[in-house]
Amino acid sequence: MSGPRGALGPARPGWLWGAAALLALGALLGAWRWAGPRRRRRLQRVGTVLRLFVYPVKSCRGVSVRRAQVTPMGLRSGEMRDRFWLVVREDGHMVTARQEPRLVLISAHCESGNLILEAGDMERISVPVKLPKKNPVINCRVFGQDIQGRDCGDEVAQWITTFLNSEPCRLVHFEPSMVPRKSKDTIALFRNTDEVAYPDCSPVLIISEASMDDLNTRLEKKAKIQNFRPNIFVTDCSAFEEDTWEDILIGDVEMKGTVCCGRCILTTVNPDTGVIDRKEPLETLKSYRLCDPSEKHIYKTSPLFGKYFAVDKTGTIQVGDPVYKMVWE
Repeated sequence: MSGPRGALGPARPGWLWGAAALLALGALLGAWRWAGPRRRRRLQRVGTVLRLFVYPVKSCRGVSVRRAQVTPMGLRSGEMRDRFWLVVREDGHMVTARQEPRLVLISAHCESGNLILEAGDMERISVPVKLPKKNPVINCRVFGQDIQGRDCGDEVAQWITTFLNSEPCRLVHFEPSMVPRKSKDTIALFRNTDEVAYPDCSPVLIISEASMDDLNTRLEKKAKIQNFRPNIFVTDCSAFEEDTWEDILIGDVEMKGTVCCGRCILTTVNPDTGVIDRKEPLETLKSYRLCDPSEKHIYKTSPLFGKYFAVDKTGTIQVGDPVYKMVWE
């Protein structure tokens, strides 16, 4: 019998305890190496916010704002949310300025709990942002994907149809309880967490003033930024520099660059007249802004102008804010 020590088992040689201690220390060092030292973030200023735009109704005129919240699903200013309203045919298929170019002549903004629409000689019309629950929910199709929208009523449907002089249209509103579309279902390079209501595929589109200036040196008739419908218009950088931005910080908002924006015939709609040209500025862009052949599976024959960003950290941005590239070291 060996007294109390026997109750705990036989004594271990000193060298064994030392080896165990070394192993434990090694494990701790390994874990520290695995975790980091934490990478440092360096901010490199690459531009300045020149203008901010929210487009309440898809394809209708944008609203220039001084300040906006950036949510996971795009810009918000008060009750205006970016492309949270959509014009559809009676069968639910989306209607954009590709099919009805005069949509770009409809102004939309929010005031006192209402969406206000104005166009030409039409009398302005208002629709409650919070629609009655008795209004039906419509199953809509946006770029071949299913999404819902609550119908805004017969009066505004007739107003839009009359102004467009088109087959019957309806206006629908995306509500927070509805299921958004996954950006990656349109372009596979987005993450599973990136979601939108009625935008083409991305919560945020950024274009630089220098890119616009570069394009306009090549055009006989100058294009406007309204041809390209960005959310954030940036100055103080070189032409197409925005294509290279990956992780950026504006205000307290962090965004991740995903893909460039492949341009379509909508860019040829004159934002002042609502007439579709079908040629410029698209043809000029095609002469010098096609993708690298290795990326044709993404962009096909669409020229690139502007870059899409997903939202990593929400917050507020305003005109005059510096744009920083986040460099990890």
